Amino acid sequence: MDVQRKLEILADAAKYDASCASSGTEQRDSRDGKGLGSTAPGMGICHSYAPDGRCISLLKVLLTNACNYDCLYCVNRASSNVQRARFTIDEVVTLTIDFYRRNYIEGLFLSSGIIRSPDYTMEQVVRVARHLREDHHFRGYIHLKTIPEADDALIAEAGRYADRLSINIEVPTEASLAQLAPEKDVRAIRRTMGRLRLKLDEANEAARDTTRKTAPRFAPAGQSTQMIIGADTSSDRTILQTSANLYGSYNLKRVYYSAFSPIPDASRGLPLQPPPLLREHRLYQADWLMRFYGFDIGELTDPLEAGMLPLDIDPKLAWALRHRERFPIDVNRASRENLLRVPGFGTRTVDSILAVRRVTRLRLADLRRLHVSRSKVLPFVILADHRPAVSQLDSTHLLQKFRPPPAQLGFAF
Repeated sequence: MDVQRKLEILADAAKYDASCASSGTEQRDSRDGKGLGSTAPGMGICHSYAPDGRCISLLKVLLTNACNYDCLYCVNRASSNVQRARFTIDEVVTLTIDFYRRNYIEGLFLSSGIIRSPDYTMEQVVRVARHLREDHHFRGYIHLKTIPEADDALIAEAGRYADRLSINIEVPTEASLAQLAPEKDVRAIRRTMGRLRLKLDEANEAARDTTRKTAPRFAPAGQSTQMIIGADTSSDRTILQTSANLYGSYNLKRVYYSAFSPIPDASRGLPLQPPPLLREHRLYQADWLMRFYGFDIGELTDPLEAGMLPLDIDPKLAWALRHRERFPIDVNRASRENLLRVPGFGTRTVDSILAVRRVTRLRLADLRRLHVSRSKVLPFVILADHRPAVSQLDSTHLLQKFRPPPAQLGFAF
């Protein structure tokens, strides 16, 4: 099988992994004439986005889509009837270098099915990164998937060459993992996450030690994970509780949510239809609110909705409508914590408001300059020249105002 056909198969097989980002690492370039590549922004094949909105391009492939495991939700499971392929180490290295030189990419996202053993698979993945860094002096971004229960020495070597390491938690609960992926052990996954955190903490502590000239390098962009959404019956509340536990226990950079996609020859234990993609989007919004806006899980999910996030409106707006007694908020006097609770206000907007109100009182015109959606914000705030009517905030029609208008269904031809 030629390399082009392998690339078609193994790039397509990698598309189900959503944890493909390239933010937070150290800055490197080759403007000094030494090495190849950089971690500067650019555009290319696999479009990922950093928290500041920059578009990042990565070559996103599997080393092989052959796998010893038979996870029911995975298209590459051992019993799946798909065409198999496997790159050699040199083929992945050559593709990465060639694509970089053509300005298609600025980094590599590499994962793999489990072949032979976790140690063997991890060793193959690490060899790709080692060749890129040491033989080709590649300074671009490298994200490697970590294999659970791989030897500690291989994990340490992976962190030496990769910018980010990740290991997928797969599904939100241990019971679901036992049902859908019986060969995987959630305790082994969490042990590996714990080992990664220890090594990251050690590297960060060494970097802060001013008595050391150089600190050991270990995955400067940290670790991340991914959960499949909709393959089991877990509620959004359960999913967010798992995420909060992962962030707190392992200091993850990101938890990625990937909506389950029905696969060929699927098990009867899997749903026939995928969950709405909007559910994935709402989970990302709720995740952001927990991490950067001070919301608790209990505030985001409504017990009357069986722990599910609403799909028709975003979770912050849903919270505000359930707690109308806390509004309107005086933009010129409220604390940062309360301003972050206003629908339509992001963290940057709130920081701008705090800076502006040191010198003047904010008015309606200032919201336009801050590029705020006034139709979303005005029912919830007081400004120097604006105070919403009590009847507006108490109106039973306020929710309807924010719901998307009904759309006429088209014909399927």
